[in-house]
Amino acid sequence: MDEREPVVLTRPEDLDEATVVARAQDGNLDAFEYLVEAYQGRLFRLAFRMLHDRGEAEDVVQDTLVACWRKLPLLTSVQAFSGWLYQMATNRCLDRLRRRSSRAELVQEPVTLQTTADSFAGPRAGGDPAREAEISCEIDGLATALLTLPPGQRACWLLREIHERSYAEIAATLKVSEQTVRGRLARARAQLAEKMSQWQ
Repeated sequence: MDEREPVVLTRPEDLDEATVVARAQDGNLDAFEYLVEAYQGRLFRLAFRMLHDRGEAEDVVQDTLVACWRKLPLLTSVQAFSGWLYQMATNRCLDRLRRRSSRAELVQEPVTLQTTADSFAGPRAGGDPAREAEISCEIDGLATALLTLPPGQRACWLLREIHERSYAEIAATLKVSEQTVRGRLARARAQLAEKMSQWQ
């Protein structure tokens, strides 16, 4: 009779992220799938707001997650996983924007713009149709204003204001100094405030 204690399988959702990342590094597919579920929506929102193209955003997310799986064993600090993943996604977005630079920014179709607006976690009007319409227009205005920011400023603003990354994490993601991040954020905020002044 086997007197060994039964193996207790711990689900990824019951573990801290660093442990899940370590398991994924060891080739545990359940752990990696958990990380994919946790991050793919966030990465898509970042990519969509950077690129304003659903297809390209989906490609960026897929490319990022495939690269993540391949390179995960090379990640030296499991605590750095989140920043490392954001860095890969952001760099892919910036690469695509650089390739586009010789042509004009794509004009959004209304449904695309609305999707962008819907993805902002903005305030709700509690069932007041007039206020809902006003908020929707305001969010559309912000999405449109974001299009006017240079890619570096746009990335800084999205990573800080939407994804709540620290200055140090943004600096590492974009491979610039924290001072540069602060400068880009200040310019982005000033430009957005000017363009959104009609809503104040």
